[in-house]
Amino acid sequence: MGDGGSGEDRFIARFFRPLATDPAALRLMDDAALLSPPEGMDLVLTKDALVAGVHFFPDDPPDAIARKALRVNLSDLAAKGAAPLGALLAIALPRDMPESWMEAFAIGLGADASLHGCPILGGDTVRTPGPLTLSITAFGTVPKGEFVPRTRARPGEAIVVSGTIGDAALGLKLRLEPTREGFADLVALQREHLADRYLNPQPRLALAPVLRAYASAAMDVSDGLVGDIAKMLDASGCGGWIKADDVPLSHAAAAAAVAEPGLLAVALTGGDDYEIACTVPLEKVPSFLTDAAVAGIPARVIGETRPGTGLDVLDASGGTLDFGSGSYSHF
Repeated sequence: MGDGGSGEDRFIARFFRPLATDPAALRLMDDAALLSPPEGMDLVLTKDALVAGVHFFPDDPPDAIARKALRVNLSDLAAKGAAPLGALLAIALPRDMPESWMEAFAIGLGADASLHGCPILGGDTVRTPGPLTLSITAFGTVPKGEFVPRTRARPGEAIVVSGTIGDAALGLKLRLEPTREGFADLVALQREHLADRYLNPQPRLALAPVLRAYASAAMDVSDGLVGDIAKMLDASGCGGWIKADDVPLSHAAAAAAVAEPGLLAVALTGGDDYEIACTVPLEKVPSFLTDAAVAGIPARVIGETRPGTGLDVLDASGGTLDFGSGSYSHF
C-alpha cells in the first residue's frame, strides 16, 4: 500500500495491515495485490473519490467517513448486479491529522469491509497540504453475461426505485440550515433519520441478484433521482415519465415537504440517496417487486419509459414540473 520509506511502512503496518486479512492482499508486503476472479464470473470495477468539504464535512466522525467512502462504491457494484470482491484505498492525509483520527478511520473501514464482504487489498497513502481526500476502487463479480448496464432500457418498461428518496439531501439541508421552516416541527427521531441517511448511505447489495434476474437497465441514485434517471434514459436512447407523488418518501422527508413544499425539489434532485433506479419489463414487475421484498429491499414503480427523449416529472394533475438539470454536478 505504497512503497515509501520506513515512516510510511510503519504507518501502513499500524493502521492498514490489520485490515489486509484476505490472501489477495499479500499482507500489504508487495506493490500490488494478486486477485483471481472466480470461475464463470466477469469483473466489475468502479471508483469514487471523496474530498473533505465537498462530499463530507471535515468534522464528520472518521469511522463514518470511512463507511461512506466504501459504501458509495458498493452502491455502484449493486446497481450493476455485482457482489463485492475487494477494494483498493488511496488516502491523501493533511500533515496535522492526529493518529487518533486514523485509528478510528481504520477501525471503521475494517468493520465495514468485513460487514459487506469487501476486503481491503491495498492502495496508497500520501500527505497533502490540501483537504483530506479519499479514493476507493472497488471490484465486484457478476456471472458472465449478467452485468446490468444503464444502456438497455427500452420504451414501455416500468421505472422502479428502491428505498426512499431525498432523505440524504434533506439531511444535508438540515445540517446546513437547521432553522428552515420545513424542519421546525420534525421530532427528534425524524431529524436523526435524515441526518443518518446523509452520513451513512446503505448500499443495496441485496438487490443485485434481483436486478440481474429482471432489470433491463439500472444505476445507483447518487447525484439526484430526476437527473440520474434522465441520464439512464439518455444512455439507453429513450424517454420516460415519472409521477412526483409516486416517488417513495420517508415519513421525515414527507413531513418536511408538507411543511415547506419547496423541499420536495430538494428531495427529488439532491444527491447521496444511493438507492437503485432501474427499468423492468412490465410483465416482470410483479416478480421483481416480490423478490425485492423477500431480499428486504422495498421498491416502487414511479413511472414508465417511452419512445423519444427526455424525462417528464408529472404532478398530481398531470402537469410537468421543471427541476432544471435535476441532479448535482461537479462541473
